[in-house]
This record gives sequence, C-alpha cells and structure tokens, in this order.
Amino acid sequence: MVELRKVEPLPQDYLEQIGFAWHTDPDGSSYVADEVVLIDEEEAQAYYDGVNELYELYVQAAEHVIEHQLFFEVGIPFNLVDLVKASWEQDHWHLYGRFDLAGGIDGHPIKLLEFNADTPTALFETAIIQWALLRYNGFDEAKQFNRVYEAIRENFRRLITHEAPTDQFFELYQGEGLLLSSIAGSIEDEQTTKLLQEAAREAGWKSHFCHVERVGFSPEGIFCDEIPYPFWFKLIPWESIAIEEPELALLLTEIVLDQRAIILNPAYTLLFQSKGLLPILWELFPGHPLLLEASFEPLQGKPFVEKKVLGREGANVRIFDANGQLIHETPGPYDHFPSIYQEYVELPKDSQGHSYQAGVFFAYEGCGLGFRRGGAVLDNMSKFVGHMIR
Repeated sequence: MVELRKVEPLPQDYLEQIGFAWHTDPDGSSYVADEVVLIDEEEAQAYYDGVNELYELYVQAAEHVIEHQLFFEVGIPFNLVDLVKASWEQDHWHLYGRFDLAGGIDGHPIKLLEFNADTPTALFETAIIQWALLRYNGFDEAKQFNRVYEAIRENFRRLITHEAPTDQFFELYQGEGLLLSSIAGSIEDEQTTKLLQEAAREAGWKSHFCHVERVGFSPEGIFCDEIPYPFWFKLIPWESIAIEEPELALLLTEIVLDQRAIILNPAYTLLFQSKGLLPILWELFPGHPLLLEASFEPLQGKPFVEKKVLGREGANVRIFDANGQLIHETPGPYDHFPSIYQEYVELPKDSQGHSYQAGVFFAYEGCGLGFRRGGAVLDNMSKFVGHMIR
C-alpha cells in the first residue's frame, strides 16, 4: 500500500505569484494533491540508479536503430530521419527528459513504462512545487530526491563545454546565445520554458524568450526580431513539426546540417520518445529486470497494453487480459500511428485504490522524482503528488 502524509496545500495566490497558473483542473479540483508519498532513502537511490541504467540502454537501442535504418519501424516521420541522424552524429546535447516508471515503492520492482525524452511535462511541479510544499508545511525541503533545477542548470553549463563554441562564434551572433520558444496561449508551456531560461541564465547563457509564432527560419539560421541565435530550445514536439509543418522540418534539417544552429532537445530524442523503441529494447536486452516485455505484435498468454508509438498523455491506450480480451481503453487523437504491445503491470495503489506512477527526470543523470495519481491509465487529468523521504 502506498503510504501518504497529509499536507496543507500551497495557497492559490502564492502559486499564481510564482507563475504556476495551471493549479486547478477543469472540474474545479486541485491539480496538486494535498498529500505526499513517503519513500525510503533506498527507494530514492533505486530510482536514481534505475534511470541511469535505462538511459544507457536507450543510447544503445538508438544506435541500433540508426545503424540498421529502423526509422520506419519505430515510427519516425520520414522528413525527420536526416535530422535525427545529423543530431546524433554531431553529438548534440540532450538537455533533459523524464522516465515514467511502474513500481519502486511498496515492494514493487521498478519497471520502465516509457521515456518522455523530447518535451516532458511536470517539470515545474517536480522542480519547484513539491519543494515549496515541504517548506510551506515546515518539513525539511532537502528530504526529497529532487535536484531537477540544479541538474538542468549544470547541464546548460555542460552544453557550453560540450559544444565548445569559440569567442568568434558568439561574436558572429552578436553576443546572443540561446533562444527559447513555446507556443503562444499555453501558460504551462510558457512558464516551463521560462523556468528553463532562468536555469540557463544562472549557468551563464545570454538568452531570449520568443513565442514560436515570432521565430524566423531561413537557410542562414534561426532568428527572433532579426537577431540570429546559434542555439534554439523549443517546447514543441518534433513529430508535430514533422506532421504539421513539413517544410519547416526540411528547413531545420538544412540549418543543422550546415551547422547554422543547434536545436534542443535534439531531434534524436524523438527516437527515445517513440514507444517503438520499447520492443527494440526488449530484443536487445531480453529479460532485463528494469524492462517489461514488448513487441510489435500482441503478446500471448499474459495481460498486455497496446500503445501508439507517438501517443501522449495516456491517449489511445488499450489494456487486454491474458486471453486477449479488451478490458479498458482510452480515446484520443493518435489512432493513425502504429501500435506496440507491452506487458501489463499493476501500479502501486493507495487505500482508496488510486494508482501511482513515478516520473523521474534525467539531466545528465537521474535528478528528481514526482508521482502522478489516477486510474488504470494515467492521463492529462491525473494529479501531481509530491514525495518526501522518511
């Protein structure tokens, strides 16, 4: 049974003041739970070690896909293949991602569900809100597995060293380094992007925020207000660019191939993001204790879940029993994507029967834990639940 501790919720005016405007769900209930999950130091360490190992597996699986040209099999849009390969071959830096995991608490073994490597949500909640929640309630805010903000800030510092830009490189771009963009009208995306901008500023970057609608693209590079930027962070899914803006996908490929700009997160993170990599992982590392069996065909003799390779937020998920009978499904807009099939595993539950899924952020290494609470499938109406180490 998941062990919880009741906490006093953060006041809404405080949340508004720090920019967390998406604190209330459409049904009027609070998005952030007034409880935290209690975990042990050993459980926190296991999450840290687990995602570090999983990331290494993903690197090997991505290398396998690229080497064997398996882009179609894992659902990568054809107009992003060259960009995926270029960003991988040029070794562009992966800024951050989030592993979704079953287990890790209440005696349940950690099992990978998927990797949100491109545009992971719940960053603000994990890095800032759950820390503030402990502090507001008089607990030791250090009693968390949570250094997400610090880890991303350090990764921005590594980015400078890793890409090794020269002084002349920055002079060419008029002293400007990093442009960050989100879609206008999404306060969550904008505030998340500005949180990343602040981490970049603390790491020494000159940066500018610009809604993507105002960003200019040409073979010469990426611009805002006619100023070119050598680095561009976009909180926009790569597959959305490929499908909705195919000409832009090709132009970004040209920009990266000509080394006019570097894009974060790089295009190869769509490989990690694709659930099509789950069967590849199982093929390469069969029986690995952190993995669930996965295949491009329905599993036999055990309960399994059908997922769309580029589905998001729990949409278009179907759960089958060991006899192949459908027992649960969720609607969504991703039916046109291919499916993969993954062994079903029960999530840890509390006394009310709510399920808990761990989300562990990765920025160079595992760096922070948060939980989502909901039903059989965690969707965009699930609650964020913080945690505290006993």
